[in-house]
Amino acid sequence: MKHLIYLLPILILTACGNRSNTDVPLAQVRSGTFYLDLYEEGEISATHSININSPHISWRYGMLKINQMVDDGAEVLAGDTVVVFDPSEVQKVIVDSEANLEMRKAELDKLKAEQQSAIEELEADLEITRISQQISRLQFESATYEAEIRRKEIELNLERANIALERAKEQIENRRKIQAEELKQKMLDISQSQNQLTEAFSTLEMLHLISPSPGIAIINRNWSTGNKFQEGDQSWSGYPLIELPDLSELQATIQINEVDISKITKGMRVEIRPDAFSDSVYEARVATVANLAVNKERNSRIKVFPVEVVLENTSKNLLPGLTVSCRIIVDQIDDVLSIPLDAIYRSNTGREFVYLKTNTGFVQRDVVLGQSNTDFVIVKEGLSANDEVAMTNPFAEELDDDDEDNGQNL
Repeated sequence: MKHLIYLLPILILTACGNRSNTDVPLAQVRSGTFYLDLYEEGEISATHSININSPHISWRYGMLKINQMVDDGAEVLAGDTVVVFDPSEVQKVIVDSEANLEMRKAELDKLKAEQQSAIEELEADLEITRISQQISRLQFESATYEAEIRRKEIELNLERANIALERAKEQIENRRKIQAEELKQKMLDISQSQNQLTEAFSTLEMLHLISPSPGIAIINRNWSTGNKFQEGDQSWSGYPLIELPDLSELQATIQINEVDISKITKGMRVEIRPDAFSDSVYEARVATVANLAVNKERNSRIKVFPVEVVLENTSKNLLPGLTVSCRIIVDQIDDVLSIPLDAIYRSNTGREFVYLKTNTGFVQRDVVLGQSNTDFVIVKEGLSANDEVAMTNPFAEELDDDDEDNGQNL
């Protein structure tokens, strides 16, 4: 890619030889700062963002199936519904739980009635036993003049009546304890059914994901398909579905190969040019450089180092997901001469030269070169500022292909 900072004026001047004077494009030798740079593609993302995740729900409600989802890149407001999951399984649990709760309540009412009837029977028996005990006590009190054997018999009857009365009281007390435990168990069953129903209603509400803040909804990719989530897909509890980026601070993530990573340090200046808006250039700085290499692609053995650069200014045109070209300024050399790489030729013997424009035509001029970047090279010797050199060979139709002075572009 040719870059604005290095664009040189192209002049169409007269050339000697068989080519017309309008056929030879020229480049002017530039004097100034020369930049050593690297070019890589990256993708815009927000430095800070909020993830909207699938809800954590119980296994009894099955998988989370997406019924509705906001469009990728749509603007949303706080409180907007962005995802709706299939509620059928939860609604089924609600229906079953409501029926189960009603059944439990009916069982409780029946148990209370049965317990009340049992207590009333025991209390009736207790009253009969108390009356029998009172009769035995009266008989014992009036047996003063009875025979000793008869008096002893009456005394035993009283003792037996006293024991029966105490036993009847104990039976009622024990029955009340048992009934209390039975009621406690039924109430526990009802509480569990109520909790299950409450959980189901709460889960039903959780199936509607609400945006916590305004922003641009960026749909994440489904790792099982490799595509962005869409209606009909299934998700997992807690899985991030949508990202709401904070557009006030953006970054670009780029991948640097193993050969060049040693050149990159934190704080280096970076120029960002969005592919969709190639006329716009944004300033950025290298923020982080990964210490560990990763595979460039899933099935690739090529290793790269992720590098994150933070933009110093933003624009409404810069949105997460945009592909950008990143120019990293590795170094700069002041007060040097430079020309495009396309203007350099090398002979079969390794001599490097250019076609210099003079008043009488073009001449070959040997040059001594220095460092180069993607498009330009430093000229240490052989040219002066504002000299003009040919961007194509002006003698291409005159020279024999075997002539070593014909040369080839670098």
